[in-house]
Formats: sequence, C-alpha cells, structure tokens
Amino acid sequence: MTAHGDVGRHRMEAILRAQEETILKRWLDTAGATVGGRADRGALAGRLRDIYQALLQSVGEGGDASDLRGLLADLSRAQAREGFTPSETAVVVFSLKEAVYGLVESQDDTDALRGYIWLSRYIDDLGLFTFETFVSAREKIISDQAEQLLELSTPVVKLWDGILAVPLVGTLDSARTQVVMEKLLQGLVDTGSEHAVIDITGVPAVDTQVAQHLLKTVVAARLMGAECVISGIRPQIAHTIVTLGIEFGDIVTKSSLADALAYALRQSGVQISQGPDKHVVVGLERG
Repeated sequence: MTAHGDVGRHRMEAILRAQEETILKRWLDTAGATVGGRADRGALAGRLRDIYQALLQSVGEGGDASDLRGLLADLSRAQAREGFTPSETAVVVFSLKEAVYGLVESQDDTDALRGYIWLSRYIDDLGLFTFETFVSAREKIISDQAEQLLELSTPVVKLWDGILAVPLVGTLDSARTQVVMEKLLQGLVDTGSEHAVIDITGVPAVDTQVAQHLLKTVVAARLMGAECVISGIRPQIAHTIVTLGIEFGDIVTKSSLADALAYALRQSGVQISQGPDKHVVVGLERG
C-alpha cells in the first residue's frame, strides 16, 4: 500500500471510530429500508453493531478479520433461514458504504476520500463473501429439506406382527431407493419382522431403472432374512414390465395391498377365512 493509501486508511479508521453512533444509525436506517418490515429492527440493530465492532478491529493495525467474517457468515445463515434473498442479504453489507459516504462527502478532506475508496473495496469483498456464504447456507437448507421430504414420503408401517409395509408414492430414483432400503432394513431389525410388502400403487410408472431399484431393495431385505412381496401391479404396469422384458424372478407380486397382506399372513402361519356374515376371520393355523 502506498503512503497515501496508508494515510487514507488511518483517516478512515479515525472517522469510523469517532462517528460510530452516527454511522450505525444511518446504516440501520438504510439496511432496514432494504428489507422492509420483514426483519426485526432490534435484532438487526444488534447484528449490525456486532459487525461494526468487528470491522473496527479488522481495520486497525494488525487487525484480524476472522471475527468479522464469522459474524457475516452468521448473518448469511440467519437471513437464509428467515427467507431473505441473497441480494437482500448482500445489500445489508453494501449499505454501510452509503452510511459512511454521507459523512465523507460533507468534508473537504482528500485523505478521507482516499480512505473511503479503500473502505469501499473492502466492503465489496465482504459483500461478496456474504453472498457466497448465503448461497451455501441456502443450498444446505434445501438439501436438508429434501432429505426430510424423502423420510416423510417413505414411511415403514407395521401391518401385523412380523409384517411390515412400505407404501411408495411418486418417482422412485436412486436417492429415494437408498432411503427406502435403509428405512426398511432398520424396520426389520427393530421389529424382528420376516415379511415385508413393498406397495407401488402410488408409483406412476415402472421402467427398467425403477425395477432395478425394487430388486435391490428385495435382495437387501433377503440378506436380513426377510421375504418381500411387491403389490400394486396394475394392468398398465404389468403390460410395461412384460414389454420391457423385466424379470422379477421368484419375487411374489400382487395386484393390491390387500392381496399382498393376505399372502404375507398365510406365510406367517395365519389362517384367513370368511365368516357366515361375510366378515373376514383370522386365526393361527393348526397343524
């Protein structure tokens, strides 16, 4: 940095320290106007004051910007969780330049202007860092939400003692297959079940890739000592499976969840019959 640059930086540091309350008020007004009524003014004021104190520390001789960047990262993550846009978050940082410029402009001070140019570039770097951190935080939030949706959309239901069911709705891709497999296997371990029904009534279409995903899940369950039944084989899905030449081998398939449950109950040693009043009666089979 040149001698003029050093002088300008020191002059700007002096202005930032001497006019702290004035600058903070102008900064809060400008930043608050940017986000409108969506941000709590008290909380925003506290965040800006902390960031300002860290800024003063970073611009001093031998200053360390690690605290400043940490606070900006916290601001970015908070703004991402609260639903603000990347631009709104970055503008909160950039608006500090406007707050400072109002003071420098009113002074006939060449050193102060040089210092403002230096500060402006510094704040631009901080704004870019804030923008990048916000994007990373938003991507993490979206990823976590997608994972939670996968968990919620793949329930493992206990139908009977020793019988679990996994009703699938929507497209079955590699990521979801992994979740299905993990939840089913964990359910088998937790309940000690020996039978599982994978119901694809809510799967809109079955192609070769979906079939492969189903087969992997069945094989994984077999390695745990459980047998699977695939239910929900509608006529159009059966036609597609035959047309594509997909082989399910010795895997039992049923047209409905009720048929699959009846099959699994029989395999578990439960007798199913229809009483005189047409109600279904279940009981243990006797040898």
